[in-house]
Amino acid sequence: MGTLVCTIELDKQAGVTVKVENADGKITQTIVMDGTAITITVKGESDTSTITQKADSVVIKCKKFEVDATETITMKSTKASTYQSDDTMTLKSTKDMSLTSDADIKASAMNIKGDAKTEVALTGANTQKLSLASAGATLSSTSQLSLEGKAQASMKGGMVEVKATGMLNAEASGVATLKGSLTNVQGSLVNLG
Repeated sequence: MGTLVCTIELDKQAGVTVKVENADGKITQTIVMDGTAITITVKGESDTSTITQKADSVVIKCKKFEVDATETITMKSTKASTYQSDDTMTLKSTKDMSLTSDADIKASAMNIKGDAKTEVALTGANTQKLSLASAGATLSSTSQLSLEGKAQASMKGGMVEVKATGMLNAEASGVATLKGSLTNVQGSLVNLG
């Protein structure tokens, strides 16, 4: 690195300007304090980054922004906050991750996919209600599927079809009722009783 050109300008109207020019690296570093804001600028051959601090705000503009902490990072705001990316956004943790709200949580996307290596659990503890609604829905398992209601289970539709490629068992420890305006029991071999 060659010789740096350093200047300090004092002006009763414009304030204080500190400038460091690196001609070989084609980089200019500037700090401007004008009585209203402190602006730090690093201007290179193709990119420029700035930090502007005022009494009520701090604005950082740069091509790449990175925070690296050896322990903890805490971010807190008392008003509405927005975290936005115009490209892909990734949230990752090597240990447990929690997402909590004292009010509601809403997720909206073109497609939503969830993948768990071991278990997926959804619980509606207070209202005792879990609702899944869609124009069409499929619940499938590659091995075994169990539906259970500790007190009562019901399935209702304009047409309900229960079909097994192998054996089908319907059993009740108490009274069993099969009822319809027209009831058909069919099979190559039918045993009743």
